[in-house]
Amino acid sequence: MNDAARKIQRVYLTLTLGNTVAASFIWGINTLFLLDAGLSNLEAFAANAFFTAGMVLFEVPTGVIADGWGRRASFLLGTITLAASTYLYYVLWQISAPFWMWAVVSVLLGLGFTFFSGAVEAWLVDALRFSGYEGGLETVLGRGQMVQGVAMLLGSVAGGVIAQATNLGVPFLIRVFVLVAMFAVAFGLMHDVGFSPERSTHPLRATRAVLSASIENGLKNPPVRYVMLAAPFSAGVGIYVFYALQPFLLDLYGDPRAYSIAGLAAAIVAGSQILGGWLAPHARRLFHKRTSVLILGGLAGFVILLVLGFTRVFWVALVLLAFWAVVGSAATPVRQAYVNDMIPSKQRATVLSFDSLMGSSGGVVVQPLLGRGADLYGYPASLAMAGIIELISVPFLLASRRQGASADRANTEAVQSP
Repeated sequence: MNDAARKIQRVYLTLTLGNTVAASFIWGINTLFLLDAGLSNLEAFAANAFFTAGMVLFEVPTGVIADGWGRRASFLLGTITLAASTYLYYVLWQISAPFWMWAVVSVLLGLGFTFFSGAVEAWLVDALRFSGYEGGLETVLGRGQMVQGVAMLLGSVAGGVIAQATNLGVPFLIRVFVLVAMFAVAFGLMHDVGFSPERSTHPLRATRAVLSASIENGLKNPPVRYVMLAAPFSAGVGIYVFYALQPFLLDLYGDPRAYSIAGLAAAIVAGSQILGGWLAPHARRLFHKRTSVLILGGLAGFVILLVLGFTRVFWVALVLLAFWAVVGSAATPVRQAYVNDMIPSKQRATVLSFDSLMGSSGGVVVQPLLGRGADLYGYPASLAMAGIIELISVPFLLASRRQGASADRANTEAVQSP
């Protein structure tokens, strides 16, 4: 890796670290926060579903903003929007607001995250290519996954401990502060490299043109399309399981107010992300095709969640949670590299946003469905059902594999030096 590529990687890892720390302060306690505000299990996961609905609604428009105005502009807008909506969440908790208010603000939270989803990854890939980097994307994306894990470990544990020492609202205020700081960091360090935004005096016409090209290179491209069609099942389950594990583990632990245990669950996922990010390029070299890693990951996730649904021992559940998180974390950079190698630079952010939209659309349906299942049959049964839903993604991944895309066999060289 040359000096220019190292600089790009450092900026990417810095942005990833700051953003994930900010977000993760509430990840370990979010479900408990909603339940403490007076929402039922159904309402709490419905609020999360409105969050993902916001991502569905705004993924493509914000992706077009990233491709039309610039990835830096999109990132800065995201920090502002997410900070404001997070503070509104804190206000709703203070006043024990009715559910419809939670639904509205959850949509705004989703809007905030959509400014990041395609923009940062698109910025990284284009800047690396411009700098002359020729290594496998799994290497850099895997490092990003490891940094995410470290940041999540710090943020989620701190969030749980702080909530237990103060109250469930304080971690939300800390998130606002960190996001404001990240705005300043991104303003100074992040600049569009290897990409020129196509600004137009006719924004609607430009939007239609970018969206049309994105569909052409996304849903109309068979190997990309099938990966996207798998996303609602795998991503929808992932969102539900992460948040359902908080009350599930507290039930097994036997203390409903042990918020640090909820933080520990998120921390284990974070540690698993670190390991998974390190494993990603190594796992890639074990197989001739990237889709092999994705398919095995889907099958393993199904088995682990099914077993987790029948587990009644707290420490066994923690071990299974760690295995589930490692499998998913190792597969994620491989999936990102596979998709990025099949789409052009000009529409990269929009296609990636559309891919994220597909995953979020699964969360809109899966979260309230499994949340209702938890109300009726308990969290263990809902986790077993989640495993069955994740299994549905595997046939789509097999269909993508059958297309024989060159990206499926791309770069398998050794890990690059940092």
